[in-house]
Amino acid sequence: MKLQYFSHSAFKITTDKGIRILIDPFITGNPTSPVKADDIDAEFIILTHGHGDHVGDALDIAKRCNSTFICVNELAEWVKEKGHKAHNMHIGGSYNFEFGKVKFTIAHHGSLTPDNQYAGEPAGVIITIDSKCVYHTGDTGLFYDMKLIGELHPIDYMLLPIGDNFTMGIDDAVKAADFVSPKITAIPMHYNTFPVIQADPEEFKRKVEAKGIGCKVMSFGEEITL
Repeated sequence: MKLQYFSHSAFKITTDKGIRILIDPFITGNPTSPVKADDIDAEFIILTHGHGDHVGDALDIAKRCNSTFICVNELAEWVKEKGHKAHNMHIGGSYNFEFGKVKFTIAHHGSLTPDNQYAGEPAGVIITIDSKCVYHTGDTGLFYDMKLIGELHPIDYMLLPIGDNFTMGIDDAVKAADFVSPKITAIPMHYNTFPVIQADPEEFKRKVEAKGIGCKVMSFGEEITL
């Protein structure tokens, strides 16, 4: 199984069977993205919330690839109104898909679609595939229930924002990683896309490793094997 980082909060998971799952594919208009949206294919697209820098190119990719969306109920209904397939879920619920298990968690943020429609609650997402567990926190501030999430789920990889202003900054993200205690590594995201979210991922790495937690700073476009 592989994980590729496109910058901001956009990732792609490719399973051993070749199933591709996109998360928050903000590519066009993203000055840090090393790829074009037309270069990305996916069978499934997971959206953590409705903001334009997370919905991104999802609708266009889904139209081209006939992708199925996975998102909270209100956002799923919105993508259905746009003519796409969606599997409706909500926070606290889980479902076993052909590629693995998806569960949505709380996230402290907002959610409004690019055309100003209410998109339900923002979310994080836990994805379990072939015994590997990835927690993409979505856009969120720090919350104490992250500790409970870490206790209830064997998180291997934790993807968490460090850019501050709209989400956690570095110090809060370090505390979040401490709460969850991922078994393999923490991966910073949602930084340096815009001037207001400038952050140094190497500072996050130093501070989180001082807590005894592994950290991988992924280059934009980099793909790793999980």
